[in-house]
Amino acid sequence: MSRRAANSAQRTGEEETAAEYLGHAAVREALVGKMDWAKQEAKDAIMRANSRQGNGFSAIALALAGDSTQAARLSDDLRKNFPADTIVQYDYLPMIRAATALRSGNAAQAVEALAEAQPYELGHTNTSITFALYPVYLRGLAYLAEKQGVPAAREFQKILDHSGIVGNEPIGALARLGLGRAYALSADIAKSKTAYRDFFTLWRDADPDIPILKEAKAEYAKLQ
Repeated sequence: MSRRAANSAQRTGEEETAAEYLGHAAVREALVGKMDWAKQEAKDAIMRANSRQGNGFSAIALALAGDSTQAARLSDDLRKNFPADTIVQYDYLPMIRAATALRSGNAAQAVEALAEAQPYELGHTNTSITFALYPVYLRGLAYLAEKQGVPAAREFQKILDHSGIVGNEPIGALARLGLGRAYALSADIAKSKTAYRDFFTLWRDADPDIPILKEAKAEYAKLQ
């Protein structure tokens, strides 16, 4: 559906919109563990247009998927081309650095990178609302990687507490899985099981081969 939307936008001359749709799709693929798809969607987005949104989203996706070289190139371009753009400088660029750090196993560096985004992460504009709380989600992932259950739970709960901003973004469901993992780290098994079940309820019709869903089911089985 994202590709159909992008093709429709391009037919009407909206190349930047097409790139944005595909870049956003690439991030979604990366978040659920479909890294090959994420890389392909990101590369297609870059080919459609040299755009602020498309390049920003694609760089985040590529960083999460392990293509740090391409992500760094796009990051440098964004930094140079949009020096006074708050969303680029304090949202996209910190997320690119954090995603790169997470992928390389440096969770502490990811948390540090996202500190720049913190004053802005609950704000949004018409063009940034879809990514308003993504820095929060990445910070939650970083705390999980550091085995810090309490701060991780705090970040994921922040997403659930702002559902009006999150809308139908996948982090709204993934935050529940994050909570399940965070509570498990804190040895609060009852809350952990509840959070996992909430996630499974939301994704009851999901494709069974989605990597993050398979991981979640295996983790939940260990809690029994």
